[in-house]
Amino acid sequence: MTSPSTPHIDPKGAPIADVVLMPGDPLRAKFIAETYLEDAVCFNQVRNMLGFTGTYRGREVSVMGSGMGIPSISLYSHELIHTFGVKTLVRVGSCGGMQEGVGLYDIVIGQSASTDSNYLSQFGVPGTYAPTGSYRLIERAVAAARDGGHRVHVGNVLSSDIFYNADESALQRWMRMGVLAVEMESAGLYANAAAAGVEALGVFTVSDDLVTGTHTTPEERQTAFTAMMEVALATVTA
Repeated sequence: MTSPSTPHIDPKGAPIADVVLMPGDPLRAKFIAETYLEDAVCFNQVRNMLGFTGTYRGREVSVMGSGMGIPSISLYSHELIHTFGVKTLVRVGSCGGMQEGVGLYDIVIGQSASTDSNYLSQFGVPGTYAPTGSYRLIERAVAAARDGGHRVHVGNVLSSDIFYNADESALQRWMRMGVLAVEMESAGLYANAAAAGVEALGVFTVSDDLVTGTHTTPEERQTAFTAMMEVALATVTA
């Protein structure tokens, strides 16, 4: 019997767990697998979007890169859900803090995800849909962050299609609405999960403080955000 595959994920018989962590950077997926998972095997190398499956505290867990932006994570999460039966997806990534007190290396948990993307229009709801994370996962993530002694913020994030915005005032308007941080993927992930009846959550490390202008290095973004990774792993294995 031929194992399932898609144009973008070809596990060649390797297992994919029903729980998947999704960092944007495939090298961050490799770091998580090598640092935290036991007996990890690679299940995807298509387009170098690396994916691995192993065990964490006795629970089978997969981790796979999502790429950058809503189109990329939406493609991969759709295939993971509908072809490979994934039931829980947790984005682990960097974000830009947009409020005073949301500082570098703080953890942000996306209770909801506002967006400037047109992705949600495909679902045809007669109004404005509010992409929301799984409350069960939120509770677990907050508990794990507090147990680890980490500074944690929970609330609305902005999933933006635009990294370099020609409108330099755009982020200021989101900030006035109390949005905690900006990233580029979670609204699409939350919408896909909701449409399929599965769970999703975004857990982030603040890599850039947009209030003070301070930021982390590219190397730190790839390997130094271990608190976020540990919180996410504790969330899916609780």
